[in-house]
Amino acid sequence: MTHMNLSDVCRENARRFPQGVAAIDGDIRYSWPEFDTRVNQVARMLASHGVGAGDRVLWLAQTSVRFLELMLACARLEAMICPANWRQSGEELAFVITDFDPAVIVWQDQEIGAAVADARARSAGQGAVWIHHDTDAAGGYADLVTHCDVAPFDTGVDPDSALLVIYTAATVGRPAGSMLSQRNLMTMATMTGAITGVDHASVFINSGPLFHIGNFQFDSLPVFVRGGTNVYVRRVDEEQLLHLIAEEKVTSAFLMPPTILKMKDLNSTRGLDISSLRAGPFGPLWGDALPPDTSAWARFTGGFGQTELTGLCILNGYGGKGIGNSGRPTPLCQVRIVDADGHEVPIGEAGEIIVRGDNVHLGYWNRPDRNAERMRDGWWHTTDLGRIEPDGTLEFLGTMTRMIKSAAENVYPAEVERCLTAHPAVKAAAVIGVPDPQYTQSVKAVVVLSDGHSASGEDLIEHCRSRIASYKKPKFVEFIDELPLIGGRPDYEALDATFGGGGYPGGCNVAT
Repeated sequence: MTHMNLSDVCRENARRFPQGVAAIDGDIRYSWPEFDTRVNQVARMLASHGVGAGDRVLWLAQTSVRFLELMLACARLEAMICPANWRQSGEELAFVITDFDPAVIVWQDQEIGAAVADARARSAGQGAVWIHHDTDAAGGYADLVTHCDVAPFDTGVDPDSALLVIYTAATVGRPAGSMLSQRNLMTMATMTGAITGVDHASVFINSGPLFHIGNFQFDSLPVFVRGGTNVYVRRVDEEQLLHLIAEEKVTSAFLMPPTILKMKDLNSTRGLDISSLRAGPFGPLWGDALPPDTSAWARFTGGFGQTELTGLCILNGYGGKGIGNSGRPTPLCQVRIVDADGHEVPIGEAGEIIVRGDNVHLGYWNRPDRNAERMRDGWWHTTDLGRIEPDGTLEFLGTMTRMIKSAAENVYPAEVERCLTAHPAVKAAAVIGVPDPQYTQSVKAVVVLSDGHSASGEDLIEHCRSRIASYKKPKFVEFIDELPLIGGRPDYEALDATFGGGGYPGGCNVAT
């Protein structure tokens, strides 16, 4: 195999930066040579449990350097790895286990043990080997890896093989796992790194969830590919983040506005030197707490992308800010705007955004019908609406299938509606997003109760809380006698107008 894969990048970084630090997690500190050796051990551990080309590993845990070593081990084995959303309920996790059908599940007990146990019971008989992550006991992850050979583990791996699988929020029915290849990930890392300005001296804190492509794109994989340092924290703790930034001279971190505001407030009394951190797109929020960030990502923030496109593949940083709100495609990406028949529309006219290039995923795991529908004539159909402006930039107009944005989380109405209508008192339900000054949007449910049944808003919120991830549950519930319909489907625009919906990604349907 003459083409490099992600495993080769890891091995070459051990040669390029023999004294560089690859990863930090608490007391763990791996140099690049040490990390590459560790990946060999993890690959042998997985192989000893039957993992080979095309097999699957499920990470059922929070953020840890062990995910990175497992991902690189899977790259070496030509296997796939999926970081499950640890915030999900046992029922939701059981669906992922059954659907993904992993050979090995690496699981965590702390904080999420109850949901994991529920999921394991619900998926009994699936057949995976379960390996306990947060234990030092015999047979646990640490014990198994320690006893594996450190010798190089070489397989001729195709860089176009699937590696990272991320389950996307459902637009219809259940979520689906987007299969990202090693080439997808290397392309994204190279293109994004040119915008964020990372290099071998960069230090990134993996403070974003592993089940989101955003943490990998800004800046975990760009830093990895360039030979920098990835720091891992189990979950967000503002005090810990401040100390890590000061101690490790961190240059970037995946931080959302509520976390930034808490960190600023804390550091007003702590007085730690966090000047190494670049503000990125949140410069105005940081204010004078950080030095000015001159990177293209900070000056021309934003873009357009999807998990299925390995994150943002259209960026304002390419060519600077133009007329459109999303910028231009990266050099290894093509974009067209087409009508309902798949014909390209003239400049300035709206249509569906379709994409092809080295950033387009391989399709959804085990969803041949959906793949055939979305991947046509060599192009990925995004189901998003946009137009190309005269200067070549993209104006993203909104989703053709609705999405609610709650902080960093994507919430699709169909999934919440499905949960609501499973309640015996609910005849019909529609979900909209209402503007929220802190989290962009909050979820509001509009519900029709069945004749002879009763339920309060709190009853329905609790019903959802017990069945789906907490961030997806409605914050508000409105009751009406009948849903307004168009073509047999809820008239969401009418519901927005009546119940204050708006603030959707892309600026469409903004409440007034």
